[in-house]
Amino acid sequence: MEVLPLLSVNGDRLNRSLAQLAEIGKLPHGGVSRVAFTTEDLLARQLVQSWMIEAGMTVRTDAGGNIIGKYAGRHEGAAALATGSHIDTVPVAGRYDGCLGVLAGIEVARVLHENHLRLDHPIEVIVFTDEECTVLGCKAMAGEIVNDPEYYRRNDGTPIQTCLEKIGGDWSKIATAKRDRTEVAAFVELHVEQGGVLESTGAQIGVVKGIVGQYRFAVTVTGRPNHAGTTPMNMRKDALVAASQVVLAVNKLGTETPGEQVATVGYFNVSPNAVNIVPGQVDLKIDLRDLSQEHLENLISQMEQEFKAIATTTQTEIVMHQALHVLPTLSAPKIIDTIVQVCEELGLSYCHLPSRAGHDAQEIGRFTDMGMIFVPSRAGISHAEDEYTSPEQCIQGSNMLLQTFLKLDRLYPV
Repeated sequence: MEVLPLLSVNGDRLNRSLAQLAEIGKLPHGGVSRVAFTTEDLLARQLVQSWMIEAGMTVRTDAGGNIIGKYAGRHEGAAALATGSHIDTVPVAGRYDGCLGVLAGIEVARVLHENHLRLDHPIEVIVFTDEECTVLGCKAMAGEIVNDPEYYRRNDGTPIQTCLEKIGGDWSKIATAKRDRTEVAAFVELHVEQGGVLESTGAQIGVVKGIVGQYRFAVTVTGRPNHAGTTPMNMRKDALVAASQVVLAVNKLGTETPGEQVATVGYFNVSPNAVNIVPGQVDLKIDLRDLSQEHLENLISQMEQEFKAIATTTQTEIVMHQALHVLPTLSAPKIIDTIVQVCEELGLSYCHLPSRAGHDAQEIGRFTDMGMIFVPSRAGISHAEDEYTSPEQCIQGSNMLLQTFLKLDRLYPV
């Protein structure tokens, strides 16, 4: 077995790359706006592809618009060890979400290339299409695409076919983007946490147990609108009173039920919303997340029972419709153990935690082994201009990714 020298990323180069990428779509106050399929997104994709080529990678774009940079391994035809994330952003973003994972992957290839090293497996760095909106790229790769282009039409009316054509994709061949574990042996995504757990615990690295499943429900509470002055309290069917109890019940479900679930009412609309009218209808939306699908189903059952009781006591009707269901994806134990081993060897403190935000890795984990490495986000802030992860933390995460790949190369057969 070849003994590899002790390798580490070039931290200055990594952070320069982050800064240079952040110039594309830079906002006046230092944030970034690089929405998928815009001019800024196209320029960023061109820059990243040029870096891949300089790092000794071959580059292709699949039908889903995913950029796939491949650094060849010693065994032709072996399944790849893959990493990556996204470089598109929300309309007002920071410079780290998604981008760190892509650039750290390129830095891994750079280190191997300049040291004239090949692993047994090829290394792939993937830039996934439109993670911040449709997650089209990773879903296409997982074979989970909705086979209806209208589902992916942009808010401004632009057809997805036009969008994909701009970036080198092809909706008519979208099925060809699907892959399996014979092509990708394992996928490890480095990402900023986008939360405050690491900072609050003092841990330098987050070892992700998995990415939570998610349910969203649209709830309509129907009462009877009536005059606020002339309707006695005991004769009211007040939809807002009932809806308020629904909000409290959802919060109680999240805070008092054993487990790591989160439960939120984040949308609320009252009708007719006038000061002198007893509210007749309230529309609200619930977001429910946990790492266990079984636990989520138990929470939903509890929620339905609570809502029935509230409807009875308030003489209202409460109807709940499922608007979204995303299955959880657990990290592969082999990858979790490897990440822990690397933390200990590098002397980095760590904690185990779930990812409560969705990532490209969630879909890739549906067809192959998946793992994630988190580095801290200052004050838990993300999707905002003041998102910040220090240069040192970016370097630590990138070295974690490099060393994890070196170990996984020996663990996965070729």
